[in-house]
Amino acid sequence: MMKVAEVREMGVEELERRVSEARRELFNLRFQHATGQLENTGQLKEVRKNIARLLTVLHQKQRENVS
Repeated sequence: MMKVAEVREMGVEELERRVSEARRELFNLRFQHATGQLENTGQLKEVRKNIARLLTVLHQKQRENVS
């Protein structure tokens, strides 16, 4: 699990890369869950929270650059 302090230190490009990786991971976890191969379903919740955390900081940084 990533902490907000770690996420805030990243640049915009790094955040965008991490978001795409996390979305890919979420897709794979959903696929495993649908086929009955996922043992720890808590991973789904954790990855969704990480995506939300990353997107929140990314949007904040993008707004700072516009203003």
